[in-house]
Amino acid sequence: MAVIQKYGKNHNPDLVCYKENHQPNKHGGATAVSHKKWTEQSTYWSRPMARLWTVVLFFGTCLLYCARMTMPICAVSMAEQFHWSHKESGMVLGSFFWGYCFTQIFGGYVSDRVGGEKVMLLSAAAWGSMTAFTPVLAHFCSQPILSMTLARFLMGLLQGVHYPSLASLCSQKVVESERGFLMSTVGSGSYLGTLVIGGAGSFMLDLYGWESVFYVSGLLSVLWAYCMWKYLLKGEGPVITLESLGSSKTQTKLTKRHWLRLFKQPAVCAVIIAHLCTASTFFTLSSWLPTYFRDTFPDAKGWVFNVIPWVVAIPSSVLSGCLSDHLIGQGFDTASVRKFMQFFSMGLSSVFTLCLCGKTTFSWAVALVSITMGLHTFNYSGVSINVQDLAPSCAGSLFGVMNTCGAFSGVLLVYFSGYLIETTGSWTSVFALITTLNLLGLGIFLAFGEAKRVDITSSKGRYNNIHI
Repeated sequence: MAVIQKYGKNHNPDLVCYKENHQPNKHGGATAVSHKKWTEQSTYWSRPMARLWTVVLFFGTCLLYCARMTMPICAVSMAEQFHWSHKESGMVLGSFFWGYCFTQIFGGYVSDRVGGEKVMLLSAAAWGSMTAFTPVLAHFCSQPILSMTLARFLMGLLQGVHYPSLASLCSQKVVESERGFLMSTVGSGSYLGTLVIGGAGSFMLDLYGWESVFYVSGLLSVLWAYCMWKYLLKGEGPVITLESLGSSKTQTKLTKRHWLRLFKQPAVCAVIIAHLCTASTFFTLSSWLPTYFRDTFPDAKGWVFNVIPWVVAIPSSVLSGCLSDHLIGQGFDTASVRKFMQFFSMGLSSVFTLCLCGKTTFSWAVALVSITMGLHTFNYSGVSINVQDLAPSCAGSLFGVMNTCGAFSGVLLVYFSGYLIETTGSWTSVFALITTLNLLGLGIFLAFGEAKRVDITSSKGRYNNIHI
């Protein structure tokens, strides 16, 4: 049986030891259930430090999306200046997602071994510099379409490591009862970034030209990376060597055999499938909802349906994190809390998505979409954080696998949704498809989802976290 040890009031609450279980033998002693003994200590952030990192990572994610959305905002102006067709503009915009898919697993793998903060710092400095340098590439390259396609592909490669490194960092530095707040708050930075660059970027675009949008968002990102290095990492060089990649800071090193055993676990398969479903449906909604509003309500003001859903999503995301941490702090089972949050994200949101199938007014449509997007943010306290419950020693790598699957399926579903709209002439088929995928992923997660560690096993028992 698992043994959870509690110490006196003078113990350090930020220190966590991972020890193997022992069972009493017939002489009253303790006999290890594993073939070898091991003890590893890792220091979790104190609550003030965790709150500081939450704020810093929140702004980092905000700037990540500011840099990511610069090209979509400036694409029309750039197409007019460089005489791009719609097909060429689509090639430039779509190249980001292909690059984004390829570094998810690699970013998580490196983060698990050298620390997510180092990977995040290096990538932020790189994609920030790339963003600021984009106008130079566009003006000084004889073929702007080629240079911009390559630049967006590299942006995808560099930004692809952000969320896997965040998952790895959270699993190594944040206690279980506070992970929901950090992940949901940091995740809400993506919505704020979309709003900021949509408003301020459009303003700079009209007054100073499209180049200014790239310069400002890129330089702010580099400044953020510098401040994190200077004040949080205390100027420690973010050097990643081959030697450091060969050694792991986490509890265990997973071989190919262990990875195969990991993917055979029903709980791991369930979290991957659920994430695949929720990510692909989110990509589809965020990609096609503006077109839905333009087709259904041609006289409606674009800023209303492009802004209000994201404004609702920010407090909803933070609320989901606070709620999940509160429930776990009150003693509720962690797996039940994760499933409860995912029910809101995929189950309840599908009800409001289905309501869009019928005839509705513009106000009701905006309200339904806003509620749907707000409920979707509960995913940050469900599936997105469940990977840290299952495999904290390789959370970054496993999240990279999940995000790669979600990104590929998202691209395919976006294209397929366009095919459905073209052939059926109705949005009902798209909303019905989204609902079906959500309910499928939710059903699998509710049936097979767990919150027990599966990354460390032994022949006679399993290891458990012992909080000191």
